[in-house]
Amino acid sequence: MPRGTTSDNLARLDALIDAHHAQQLLFLGDFLHARASHAPATLAALRRWRDERHALGLTLVRGNHDERAGDPPTDLGIAVVDEPYEQGGFSFCHHPHAQARAYVIAGHLHPVFRLSAAGDSVRLPCFVFGANGGILPSFGAFTGGFAITPHADERVYVTTGEAVYAVPGGSLTFGPPA
Repeated sequence: MPRGTTSDNLARLDALIDAHHAQQLLFLGDFLHARASHAPATLAALRRWRDERHALGLTLVRGNHDERAGDPPTDLGIAVVDEPYEQGGFSFCHHPHAQARAYVIAGHLHPVFRLSAAGDSVRLPCFVFGANGGILPSFGAFTGGFAITPHADERVYVTTGEAVYAVPGGSLTFGPPA
């Protein structure tokens, strides 16, 4: 695991919590990657962060990596639930195709979308929303990305980390007119 990943992720998370005055945080799985993620330095960083954010409600919807890594230590004060986690008319899941009774908000795939311009291209994390559910991009710095090709009924929104942009019609290519 790259050095500094945990502190970088926590700093980004802190900035978002502060900017949006979040009182509750819901993780859509894969909180810790593997048993080795329970390393003393990682857990110490999480405990320091949690001490500073003790009033913040935390819930983890278990994902496939959580099954291998095990639940986070109880002293972190994270409620751990199985999918689907139903709340506020939504089903929060790790897997996008989990059986649920409401609109699914999921993770797991770490979707990215390729934007092309005059022979150059870039892969950007993206949000994907369809009629029955949405898939969020990964948050952590230590995750890959799965290049998606949206269906006709899906909307894609790419993110640069600073802003979110709608992709018109599910595809976006820049260049001279044909």
